[in-house]
Amino acid sequence: MGNEALDLNPPDATYHLSTHGSDWLWAAFSLFGLSLLIVVAWTFTRPRGARLFHQIAIVVLTTASLSYFSMASDLGATPIPVEFRGDGTRQIWFVRYIQWFITFPLLLLELLLATGLSLSDIFTTLFMAVVLVITGLVAALVPSTYKWGYYTFGVAALFYIWYILLWHGPHTTFAAGGVLRRGYLFAAGYLSFLLMIYPIAWACAEGGNVISVTSEMIWYGILDLFTGPVFLFFFLWELRGVDYATFGLHSGKYTDKSAYAPNTTQPAVAVPATTAGAAGNV
Repeated sequence: MGNEALDLNPPDATYHLSTHGSDWLWAAFSLFGLSLLIVVAWTFTRPRGARLFHQIAIVVLTTASLSYFSMASDLGATPIPVEFRGDGTRQIWFVRYIQWFITFPLLLLELLLATGLSLSDIFTTLFMAVVLVITGLVAALVPSTYKWGYYTFGVAALFYIWYILLWHGPHTTFAAGGVLRRGYLFAAGYLSFLLMIYPIAWACAEGGNVISVTSEMIWYGILDLFTGPVFLFFFLWELRGVDYATFGLHSGKYTDKSAYAPNTTQPAVAVPATTAGAAGNV
């Protein structure tokens, strides 16, 4: 049986996804799903209290898997009139922006928690990631030339993110020392380069209607695979020998037995931290 997604969920736009594009999306969905299963299994090999970064990866990969399942099924899009290169409407995939709204800030959080950035700096950077995604979505939904105003706001937010990743972050004191710093510098440069390509893809796809919807899917799909599974596997591998206690992310909730004194239900007296991680700075 062949791919019947477009027969069961027929496109409603002039420029729409092709069957070959749907085939590619099913392949991408399979890669995201396989990556998710690997990370879930990997998480259970980690001791309790040392799973935060792996669990963030699980959320990212689960969200991406759901998004790609929807797009492969030709669901999660709406027709919007094109501005350039012809008449008619083009499929705008709002489900992709829902995916990025969740995953992009989490990818940045995964990376920035390894630095000595304060919580206020991390929060502002995550907010700028949300601004980038929302302005991209609004711009894609606007049929007039005003879309490029939102596009400009999004690029401005991206410049702030680059500043944090490439300048401010590397100049902080890393909780886990020089080993993690080297991994961070590579991961930050890698992610920053890929983030530079997304606005180019947007301008050629949703913005300028230069490439077909199927080409758009291939371009974004490759980017999402490199910013998702590839990036996460590299970063988690770099963290394999790091002591999580150095991050200052220890939980004192009642489910954490180590937070209580022996033979009592009263919390143990906390010892002041000597090394301030990201969670200790405001």
